[in-house]
Amino acid sequence: MGRYLYKVSYSTEGLKGVMAEGAEHRAAFIAKMAADMGGSVESFDFAFGETDLYTICEIPDDESAAAIAMAVGASGVGSIQTVKLLTPAQVDKARGIHTGYKPPG
Repeated sequence: MGRYLYKVSYSTEGLKGVMAEGAEHRAAFIAKMAADMGGSVESFDFAFGETDLYTICEIPDDESAAAIAMAVGASGVGSIQTVKLLTPAQVDKARGIHTGYKPPG
């Protein structure tokens, strides 16, 4: 199971939807969607600034995480960025892999 940070910037229509339904309703809907896909929501936070919503979800695989991002993006209610998160153990495992990389020059 992977962890993914979704960063959502709502369009005017998306913000109208949140205003009509309420933020708690939106959080509950996303939690149910993640659960229906075999995952869960770790955090769901609205924010000031360029990004309106940050949510961290545990999702079974990259394909399912991509499906969520594509569905949100295609809906027209805003833009979404997806960041795959790594645990410290995963980073330690990665740093032990010799790649043979050499910088140019």
